[in-house]
Amino acid sequence: MSTLKKISLVLLIIGYVAAGINHFRIPQFYIGIIPAYMPFPNILNTLAGVLEIAGGLGLIFKSTRQFAAWGIVLLLIAFIPVHTAMLSGHTQIGATHVQPVLAWARLFFQPVLILWAWWHTRN
Repeated sequence: MSTLKKISLVLLIIGYVAAGINHFRIPQFYIGIIPAYMPFPNILNTLAGVLEIAGGLGLIFKSTRQFAAWGIVLLLIAFIPVHTAMLSGHTQIGATHVQPVLAWARLFFQPVLILWAWWHTRN
């Protein structure tokens, strides 16, 4: 594995484990961006956190890396409705409304994250 890919892998592991932990540290942030039409936001938040942690940890081991990377790709695709719903300008995190420019930036960044995880599905 190239040095660049090793660095990328370490960043992904740290990023997804940290993001997953944040679902439990500051659940109100994540619950605030779940669209109203999605049922059981508390459960969805917990599930997303668990899956992000599991995906990040799964990247550590060569035997589970490809499966974990595909799981992260699918998780990122599953998050797209959350990011598109944020474009409405009605998403609120605490007392703060998500500004449409930030929602657009996040939505445009999503394919980059998907490609980054996908890169680690390849040997």
